[in-house]
Amino acid sequence: MRTPLGIAAAASLVAGTLGCLLLPALPWWPCLALAFACGLGSWLRGGHLSLVGPALLGFGLAGLHAAGALDGQLPAALEGGEVELSGRVLELPQVETRRTRFLFLVENTAPNMASAAALRGKRLRLAWYDEYGSTTPGPRMRLHAGERWRLRVKLRAPRGLRNPGGFDSERHALAQRIAAMGYVRDPEQARRLAPGHGIDAWRDRMSRRIATAVPKPSSRFVRALALGDTGGLEDADWNVLRANGLTHLIAISGFHVGLAAGFFALFARGLWWLWPALGRRWPRTQAAGLAAACGGLVYAAVAGFALPTVRTLLMIVIVVAARLWRRQQPAADALALAAIAVLLVDPLAPLGAGFWLSFAGVAWLLWCLPQGRQHPLREFLGAQGVASLGLLPLTVVLFGQASLAGPFANLVAVPWWSLVVVPLALLGTAAESLHAGAGQVLWSLSATAFDASWPLFERLASSPFALWWLPEARWFALPLALAGAFWLLLPRGVPGKPLALLLWLPLLWPSRGLPEPGRVEVTMLDVGQGLSVLVRTHRHALLYDMGPKVEEGFDAGERVVVPALRALGVRRLDVAMASHGDNDHAGGLAAVAAAFPSARLFGAPGDPLPETRDCIAGREWRWDGVRIRVLHPGLHFPYLKNDSSCVLRVETAHGAALLTGDIGEVIERKLLRERPGAIRARIVTVAHHGSRSSSDPGFVEAIGAAVALVSAGHGNRFRHPAGDVVERWQAAGAQVPVSAETGAVRIRLGRGGLGVDLRRTSHPRLWDAVRRAVHVGEASVEE
Repeated sequence: MRTPLGIAAAASLVAGTLGCLLLPALPWWPCLALAFACGLGSWLRGGHLSLVGPALLGFGLAGLHAAGALDGQLPAALEGGEVELSGRVLELPQVETRRTRFLFLVENTAPNMASAAALRGKRLRLAWYDEYGSTTPGPRMRLHAGERWRLRVKLRAPRGLRNPGGFDSERHALAQRIAAMGYVRDPEQARRLAPGHGIDAWRDRMSRRIATAVPKPSSRFVRALALGDTGGLEDADWNVLRANGLTHLIAISGFHVGLAAGFFALFARGLWWLWPALGRRWPRTQAAGLAAACGGLVYAAVAGFALPTVRTLLMIVIVVAARLWRRQQPAADALALAAIAVLLVDPLAPLGAGFWLSFAGVAWLLWCLPQGRQHPLREFLGAQGVASLGLLPLTVVLFGQASLAGPFANLVAVPWWSLVVVPLALLGTAAESLHAGAGQVLWSLSATAFDASWPLFERLASSPFALWWLPEARWFALPLALAGAFWLLLPRGVPGKPLALLLWLPLLWPSRGLPEPGRVEVTMLDVGQGLSVLVRTHRHALLYDMGPKVEEGFDAGERVVVPALRALGVRRLDVAMASHGDNDHAGGLAAVAAAFPSARLFGAPGDPLPETRDCIAGREWRWDGVRIRVLHPGLHFPYLKNDSSCVLRVETAHGAALLTGDIGEVIERKLLRERPGAIRARIVTVAHHGSRSSSDPGFVEAIGAAVALVSAGHGNRFRHPAGDVVERWQAAGAQVPVSAETGAVRIRLGRGGLGVDLRRTSHPRLWDAVRRAVHVGEASVEE
């Protein structure tokens, strides 16, 4: 008999929820409410429609939650404006060199700002920067979790960059119910209204005590493992963890919750063994079960109720409840109930990678590993093999990478960190909670134990067996790879297992879609207020500009350009050319050069960039039937920043592309006068992000472009592109994609004409339907 809360019902609920979240736009909310009501009725009634009910309910519930979260985002009237708010700091602030990032729950708004009342009860992601030019940390260092503050902030709706292989910050904001993002204005006017209280304040105090008690670099890992405080981890730390497939251990895994629950259960059993009379009041097994549930709850709270901890906690509670009611609860049914509970509480959980990795990992283990007792070492090795193989398809699709060193690294890290480092960190936290200073020795031992293993993982991360980057695969690659993993993990004796490897090819060896000889592909990446363009021929790749880098932590080269190149299948970069030395064009150069060390670096003559060759008019390459040549600047042209930008012409038998950097009207007229035939192109990057100081009318007419690409940041302070510049290009017959509106733009130039792919159009998401268009208007200040 099919149970209404079993595996089939959980799978149906997951399918319905995912089906809604994959839609390009949400249905009308009454339709979602109707689906929810019909699904609930069918699920409760059972019968032949018992599996349709969970799917309908999941579809409707996820849609209603998504609609509510999107509708609750920043009102258009407050976009880019300043408001005064009072509220509470949530979770643990992430303190960086020049800024502090934190979540803020709005409790009240200034009486004279009636339009801001809609923000009450909303979650904001804020940043607090040090004053420009300051050499000492500002008042942001007084910010701690759980405190109430009154702040003046400048806000914008959640808005992110859209590129192949890039992090989708808009999806993350939706999953976290973040209504707006912004930064603190007038920091000297900020006022703390009340000291911190609650579990987050306690976590904050403990984190600071660990940092003080363990004066060594590994204290940041002790804080992460004991409290889920990953704010102290640097990018280099995360790179090592990703290269070894160890991020699931650092970010408080469900296994650690199980350890905490087990310790509490053993403690209860020890009490019952010391005082047997307790057994007359309450059976020992039931007392141990309740203690395990309490231990899991305490540790989940200490870790900030991260999804892996909640999933494991729900499974523990379900098993304990079954014990209390004296009913046997198979592990698979407990996992199904946990999935149902998570989705009913938070139907947007599938937007996060943790949901899939958590449940898929446990499901693979339950299905593959034999039940009953066996040798512990064999069981451990079997679990590692199943997890590595079963989760590989999801890891590749979610992160675009796989760790070849991961299985070996986990063989060391799982037992050592989980059985030595984590227990010492937790015992130290418990001791410190009882008496100040009591946890110092245990925390130091935990850090020492961690230090004993970390050099091994650093060496593995720098080895050829670390990360394996894979291009974006087609939609069908994941189900085929999962089917292949299922086939490979079937019991011994099943025939044809080597053939299962063929099902992995679309995922592990996808087509890179390289242009044919004599053709070219031009991709303008979405890097915000900057520029980065990839030019690919059949066997070569050139990168023109690398986007901006700002002191506050965003490096477009590291965060956008390098992941996009890897997602597009660029294995080797032949040339990296910075059009000129301005930060919005050359800021990411160092990150790109580090990721692709074989690339030849070029820059404008006289620019401040180190280790670059001069791009001088007349220099050219011929790759795969494609001619690439520099049109500007000339040999003796002085360095004038924007007007010294390298102008590049990419020429094929089917047309040309012109990359213009930030040149102004003077240089445009010069090119028109001296090289009228050379500037004719079907694809052009609009100079200076669409500023009024560029796009001379004669130059625009002479080019005759079919596509004029504009790279500009959403809501940028320069108000690029200018409206009359866009109209000028459109009047000349060009399509004008703006990166802030379209995301990355990928264009094929070949015999069949132009093939234009807009990232936000070809990969639609339901949260795009309510996105705000970039403001196009008068340019107020020029760069």
